[in-house]
Amino acid sequence: MQAESVSSRMDRLPISPVHRKAMFLIGIGMFFDLYDIFLSGTLGSVLTKQFHVSSAQLPLLLGSSFLGMFIGSIVLNNLADRVGRKKAFMINLGIYSIFTFLGAFSPNATLLILFRFLAGLGLGAELPLSDTYLSELLPAKNRGRYIAWAYTFGFLGVPCIGFLARGLVPMQPMGFDGWRWLFVIGAIGAVIIWLLRGSLPESPRWLESVGRVQEAHQLVDQFEKNNRLTSSGASRASAVSETHRATSVPTRLLFSPTYRKRTVMLWIFQILQTIGYYGFGSLVPIVLGQKGYTIVSSLEFTALTFIGYPIGSFLSLFVIERIDRKWLIVFSALGMAVFGLLFGYSTSENSIVLFGFLYTLISNVFSNGLHTYQAEIFPTSIRATAAGTAYSLSRLTSGLMPLVMLPVLKNYGATSMFGVVAAAMVLIMLDIGILGPRTTGRSLEAVNQPGEADSAASGTSRSL
Repeated sequence: MQAESVSSRMDRLPISPVHRKAMFLIGIGMFFDLYDIFLSGTLGSVLTKQFHVSSAQLPLLLGSSFLGMFIGSIVLNNLADRVGRKKAFMINLGIYSIFTFLGAFSPNATLLILFRFLAGLGLGAELPLSDTYLSELLPAKNRGRYIAWAYTFGFLGVPCIGFLARGLVPMQPMGFDGWRWLFVIGAIGAVIIWLLRGSLPESPRWLESVGRVQEAHQLVDQFEKNNRLTSSGASRASAVSETHRATSVPTRLLFSPTYRKRTVMLWIFQILQTIGYYGFGSLVPIVLGQKGYTIVSSLEFTALTFIGYPIGSFLSLFVIERIDRKWLIVFSALGMAVFGLLFGYSTSENSIVLFGFLYTLISNVFSNGLHTYQAEIFPTSIRATAAGTAYSLSRLTSGLMPLVMLPVLKNYGATSMFGVVAAAMVLIMLDIGILGPRTTGRSLEAVNQPGEADSAASGTSRSL
């Protein structure tokens, strides 16, 4: 009697303490990842004054970590498909914590730029690897909601960095510049998460995909035992017809006729989304400075608008399994375009905080949709590589973005800059709306079985 696949056994598991622990530890790891991503923008104006950074150096200071993320996302996510999700997690957190700690002691802008770049190598793998791991561990019916929960924990790091910067930057605790403490906090947090994640299980789907089938089944046996479930021979035999055995799939499958459309769609999306998402988070303190506010005032307004990130992530919990992921991304991109333009037009303090808050709120509905979505539309054997390669393009765009957006802001003002953001969001709506497959509530294997990709990309889905 043929054994049931690991994937089908994983999909029929109820949510258990194993799932909740993984969701929490991945979410807290994201906390320090997102804390650091928004750190550069928050401190941009401060470090310009601290190190007397020239206008030519500022884009490099803001973009150095993103350029490191570009390389790290490709290399470490590819490594995750070869050595496993868990080992890759340990490597990326180790790299990040070491170089972030060294960054706190940078004596000049040049060394800070170097350490930010090297920290970015580890940082770049965290989010797509987290998406991949959770999508493989969680059952289909709960996948979106629990990934959204992880990001809700993670995005608490964004207002946290905002308020910490507001409180610490003007101070020198123990004779050490306040902004340097922000790096120390990030590094120590990453070390703690590194220790805690050692207790996480490897992805059974990944184990199955690389031929370690017995090990994968033994791990799922333990999950079922913890949930007081059993997998009889009869249930395994009946389920095998609904799934297919995982096989080793070469990376070139990304460009095969089956998945080429998805690859192009996701690459276009990742290049454009960072203009709207990280364009706001990285540049808003500088935008407020251009509007005439002081460093302290701009940090205060930034912290207030950043509250929208965890609130938006929390609100996504109520819609991420009700609206298909592709349309959730499309509708939230429209909201970002509208609120971005209104923020650019704003001149009063109340309207700046209001539209900044609404922008960050809707952008995290957008973000949770995209992070769940990108890990659903490729097979297990190349899932981390596919998500990491596409995500690396967003990091490259983020690194190069200051070279384009700062001149637009300087020469044409905030309204024109957010006009560029709105145009990028409209292109995303067309890209995902036309080319994106439906995924919500479907097993990863059904979404990615041969012949399904092309039909799904047209906006229709095969009945299961």
